[in-house]
Amino acid sequence: MLAEETPLARVRRARRIYRALGERYPDARCELDFRNPFELLVATVLSAQTTDVRVNQSTPELFDRFPDAAACANADLRVLEDILRPLGFFRAKARSVQGIGQALVERFGGQVPGRLEDLVTLPGVGRKTANVVLGDAFGVPGLTVDTHVLRLSQRLGWTGSDDPVAVEQEVGALVERRDLTLLSHRLIFHGRRTCFARRPACGACPLVRECPSAGIGETDPVLAAELIKG
Repeated sequence: MLAEETPLARVRRARRIYRALGERYPDARCELDFRNPFELLVATVLSAQTTDVRVNQSTPELFDRFPDAAACANADLRVLEDILRPLGFFRAKARSVQGIGQALVERFGGQVPGRLEDLVTLPGVGRKTANVVLGDAFGVPGLTVDTHVLRLSQRLGWTGSDDPVAVEQEVGALVERRDLTLLSHRLIFHGRRTCFARRPACGACPLVRECPSAGIGETDPVLAAELIKG
């Protein structure tokens, strides 16, 4: 965080950034395909260590054969592994999908619970996944601290912490609670398309005047624009 920046100034800057990201990414949303809370829960767990694109390629077959918690609970683990093989870590992910199904059936009547404290008791589900499900499937605002949100929150001077819970609290205090889910999506879009981990496209970034890290990446506007994705 900026040592010379007052708390009020930080809030005002954060809200300007939130609006600027909204202008840059008016269609920012969850990029996982889902039709219900169960599908989003499973897809989010599967997205670890892979891309949303790959998950979206595998989940149609998965949900066609195993459409709900009961079906996943009783699934042949080898069949799950075959479907999930393209995602990497497929054995662990297959066990998680089966375990989630079993836990939902045994403890929640086969339904995805709408409370964070319940979601994080499920196999393979932490606060990050829980906040995705709550925000996008249940409309409960929350900040999803994935690698993009963590990286950008630090670069923007909103937090100096690496602890996801601390980041969730510190960044969450900067915008209206109702905006937290959309802030997550906008930051993730920006991290995937402009503010890259290795070489951010600073010269083509709409936040250049608000970002204390401006200049750590490509500053030439033309070269930076060539880096932009999407």
